[in-house]
Amino acid sequence: MNVEVDKVVLQNTPGNAKYTSPIIQKQILNILGNKVRTKIREEVGDAKFCILVDAVDVFGMEQMAIILRFVDCEGFIRERFFKVISVLNTCSRTLKNEISKVLAQYDLHVINMRGQGYDGASNMRAKGVYDIWQFFSTLSLIVNFVDSSAKRHSALKAIRKEEIEDLVAAGRLETSKGANHTSTLQQAGAARWGSHIRSISSLIKLFQATQMTLDDLVANGPNKLQGEAKSVGKAMKHFDFVYCLLLMHDIMKITEFLCQSLQKQAIDILNALNFLSITKSKLQEMRDDGWDDFIARVKSFCDKHNIDMPDMSDRYMEGTSRSCQERDFITNEDYYRVNILNAIIDFQLAELDSRFSEQSLELLILSATFDPRDNFQSFKIVDVCNLALKFYPLDFESTTTERAFSSMNIIRNKLRNKIEDEFLDDLMLLYIEKEFADQIDNDSVIAEFEISGHRRVRFS
Repeated sequence: MNVEVDKVVLQNTPGNAKYTSPIIQKQILNILGNKVRTKIREEVGDAKFCILVDAVDVFGMEQMAIILRFVDCEGFIRERFFKVISVLNTCSRTLKNEISKVLAQYDLHVINMRGQGYDGASNMRAKGVYDIWQFFSTLSLIVNFVDSSAKRHSALKAIRKEEIEDLVAAGRLETSKGANHTSTLQQAGAARWGSHIRSISSLIKLFQATQMTLDDLVANGPNKLQGEAKSVGKAMKHFDFVYCLLLMHDIMKITEFLCQSLQKQAIDILNALNFLSITKSKLQEMRDDGWDDFIARVKSFCDKHNIDMPDMSDRYMEGTSRSCQERDFITNEDYYRVNILNAIIDFQLAELDSRFSEQSLELLILSATFDPRDNFQSFKIVDVCNLALKFYPLDFESTTTERAFSSMNIIRNKLRNKIEDEFLDDLMLLYIEKEFADQIDNDSVIAEFEISGHRRVRFS
């Protein structure tokens, strides 16, 4: 045996020296992570930067990822994953406090920040419209209950197949090639770049099949599932849920074309502005003149699926259904039209105005100067200078945060879902920013580890 090795193994090993223990590994990993963050901070330097914040619930915990976007000293735009943090919630105050802590910790001055992007951190909150928030909670409950079991999943597809066969036999369904594939419910937001419309559309399409699946569970399912299936079925046939289901479907059909158009890599800027204008006009038209047609479709849907629909001219009642609780007399039409339909459309219009602010529209117009059609006829050097000065670091791509959370799914799965936040943060940083991790000198890591605390074995 090597003499030098023999001095520190077997009976010569110092007591309690455990450099392969999880604690030591986490300490070394943290040193590596801090060195990568230091390199990223050095790369940012005094440049103006933007941050992209995304939040997602992973195994019951809200995770916030922070991405830095900046122009390096050579003039190239860089996007660097910087940190992932667990937060209690994704409200604005919590996000602001956590972001401020991270920026201050690494001496990144807010005065140099030129833009902020929030993707999933504000996704479908429907602030101020409680009925819509409750609708999405119920939608998730229904989809998760039916889709979480392979047996229930198969039962739904079998019932839907029988339903399609009956409709075809009755001549009420087209029989063109590929028109009647059996499908299943889709999770809301399963594709983070996508719209919730696929989840809503799938439930509308499979409403009867889903209800029959739940009824079968109540009648013939295991005892422990009968009560839950009955509750889910009752929530599904509640008029408020059905009303919001059809309302959100109509609204999202209007906004879906704009969403898909803006996600295209090669989009004409002026056409994008035209799509925005058309979308806002259609939403406003639905708000002002679309009530009669919409409520007629709601009534037709309720009649088809045996759902009790209140008389729109009756007095609106909530809670214990005692009208005397209401101080002001409002009809059902007043409530469902003004408090829900008008409120959610107003919210949607406000969101579009916020996301396409005066600054955003200026960016789109200035970007049109790079349109190659007609030999760059619209090219103006003044617009190029203004674009570079004001907006160069701002154009975020969500792929960076998607890459961050994809990495989280690899590192933190159901078998390893107890990883501590700091450990997870360091693992993700080294996994995503391999370019910097490969540049770290091992001797510097050993030296920093050695001086970070009392060690039973000296490395030098």
